Amino acid sequence: MNFTFLVNIGANLAKNLKFIQERYNPEFLYMKAIEVINNKLEVREAQLPELKDDEILIKVKAAGLNRADIAQKNGLYPPPPGASEILGLECSGIIESVGKKVSSKKPGEEVIALLAGGGYAEYVACPEYHAISKPDALNWVEAASIPEVYATCWLNLFMEAGMKKGDKVVFHAGASGIGTAGVQLAKVFGCDSFVSAGSREKIDFCIDLGASAGEIRSNDIFASIMDWSPKGADIILDPVGAEYLENNLQVLGMEGRLVIIGLMGGAQSNLNLGHLMIKRQKIIGSTIRARNKDKKNEIMKELSNKVLPLFDQGLLKPIIHEALPFSQCERAHVIMEANENIGKIILNLD
Repeated sequence: MNFTFLVNIGANLAKNLKFIQERYNPEFLYMKAIEVINNKLEVREAQLPELKDDEILIKVKAAGLNRADIAQKNGLYPPPPGASEILGLECSGIIESVGKKVSSKKPGEEVIALLAGGGYAEYVACPEYHAISKPDALNWVEAASIPEVYATCWLNLFMEAGMKKGDKVVFHAGASGIGTAGVQLAKVFGCDSFVSAGSREKIDFCIDLGASAGEIRSNDIFASIMDWSPKGADIILDPVGAEYLENNLQVLGMEGRLVIIGLMGGAQSNLNLGHLMIKRQKIIGSTIRARNKDKKNEIMKELSNKVLPLFDQGLLKPIIHEALPFSQCERAHVIMEANENIGKIILNLD
């Protein structure tokens, strides 16, 4: 037996031993993850998430950015109890392993997942039903742009506000991930939509995507809404909050529904209850992250059945502003904080 052959055998044994240690010895179960250090993002080493009996472990291929990530980074939006402290509310990837009570998923499946946290990492764990099959028509980056924004839109437009064919819907921050998803869903389901956004370029993009009209937010967007729909809007999806509250109610029609999904414009405002009562309007405050597991199961099931097929049919399309390498996470946040993006910003791990 020659010496080279023995050396190769030894090298392979060492490689396999290292693989076994890393995979099965808790002291070696580490991954790369993005951590918040003095309000900045840095790639560091972190321990792999512990897999609960009803969870799956996903090898992340790409992760989407969301406004909630910036709020959490700045200490304004803590994760729900028990959730990962790592940022990241959505991802695409391949199932690495499954908990012993998991019945609907198996290793090797390609999925997209709605997360309570942990997406900015090489691996993330989540309940099995919070992950659904990746649409065949989408690549990893495109797929990572879907879970959070489409789950948010489906929950708030359909399940909370009862959107139906013929409704007139307003999307503030229309060029955001949620806005571009909402405009497309409104068009597919037979509704007219109006957007507000920060520039003419963004307004024109949304109109090309399917919005009926729009206005730059530095102008009188509420007068433009009434010109567009003199009887008022049926639904307003608003991430701004206090700054827009009174004006939103003035342009909301009879039995209209205002769904507040963010507080970028503050949390305190005056409210004319008489106006609210006369028009029989509804104000709905809504977040998806803190919903219980069963509600998220329901949302993701409806997303899988009613929305994802529309991507394979070409009726919906992912809107990606930019995909950046994992190592450029800080730059990705700078782009979002500067409101430069139209659609989603993605971190690419593939």
